[in-house]
Amino acid sequence: MDEEKGHEIGYIQYPQAFENITKNDIYCNSLNIEMEVDFPGIDANGGPLYIGTGCFHRREALCGRRYSNENKVDWKEVADRKVKESAGVLEEMGLKYGCPVEDVITGLSVQCKGWRSMYFIPERKGFMGLAPTTLLQTLVQHKRWSEGNFQILITRHSPFLLGHKRIPLRLQISYCIYMLWATSWFAVLYYLVVPPLCLLRGISLFPKLSSPWIQPFAYAIFANRAYGVVEFVWCGGTIQGWWNGQRIWVFKRTTSHLFGFLAAIRKLLGLSTDNFVITAKVAEEDVSGRYEKEKMEFGASSPMFNILATLALLNMFSFVGGIKMVIMDVESEALDLLALQIILCGLLVLINLPIYQGLFFRKDSGRMPSSVTYKSIIVSLLACSIALY
Repeated sequence: MDEEKGHEIGYIQYPQAFENITKNDIYCNSLNIEMEVDFPGIDANGGPLYIGTGCFHRREALCGRRYSNENKVDWKEVADRKVKESAGVLEEMGLKYGCPVEDVITGLSVQCKGWRSMYFIPERKGFMGLAPTTLLQTLVQHKRWSEGNFQILITRHSPFLLGHKRIPLRLQISYCIYMLWATSWFAVLYYLVVPPLCLLRGISLFPKLSSPWIQPFAYAIFANRAYGVVEFVWCGGTIQGWWNGQRIWVFKRTTSHLFGFLAAIRKLLGLSTDNFVITAKVAEEDVSGRYEKEKMEFGASSPMFNILATLALLNMFSFVGGIKMVIMDVESEALDLLALQIILCGLLVLINLPIYQGLFFRKDSGRMPSSVTYKSIIVSLLACSIALY
């Protein structure tokens, strides 16, 4: 540690790295953007989050001691001292359990006691771990993260309450990057449901292709995606890896963040208790083989897969309906009116190609279960029928 400022530091967070990431990172588990872009920025705003691994803690900080200029401890005196602390003092020691992301709330507590935290990226990667090798494992992991972070935000441990006048406002806002994950499901689910159904009815939600108001939409879409590609490649990824990231971005927000949001609200209302789900990291040989070949793994029946399959089929049916509408329109007014919605559905069809393969074409054990296929077909056709009639 720094000989001059080292006594101020409560913990040093290192990047999390994985040794089993595929070339194109099929499940977007490498966290390259978070580790190489987000965390250095948060470090500049007052210190990184503690993410549960790859971290060195100062013993005094982890044991609940507040920062002061005199942090020398007589450990012999501490060892000989009898345990006479009250329960309230003991609660300040160690990790803050009772939350799915006890690491984040522990790091926040350390920072609020006056300790600084630092983020360090060594030239050689350390703290190598194993990333999930199936889609369901990835979604369950992100469900736990989004639930826990949102749970912190809506309780007394919120950075705006616990950190008021204790940590910089810019750091409090930085925590919200992750604590608002769980709220992103609504907007994404809206764009995956409402535009396709309106497309079937011929209802336009966006400006016409010939309208000058199309320009802000086009700029926002292409500029954002171009920036995302450059950023991802700069962090060591590939173009295909970026596209996989866009796919998982949609999957997480329509399943993991939705379920995480609902679980946090149920916990707040006292309708459920914490149920910590451990993410399995050991895979069977055939699962590992498909993972190395970058074939998306389904193979299990889950409500998350029901949602993904239903949304995929809904957008496919709407895309086909939109194309049919354009072909049958002699005056070409439908294309001018519905172009953006058709493009949106088309992009979602491309994103969901692995879902269609798992539903209809794959024969291995990693395909989508038949129960999920039947349910998703029935629900999506029912939604389309209601929209049409």
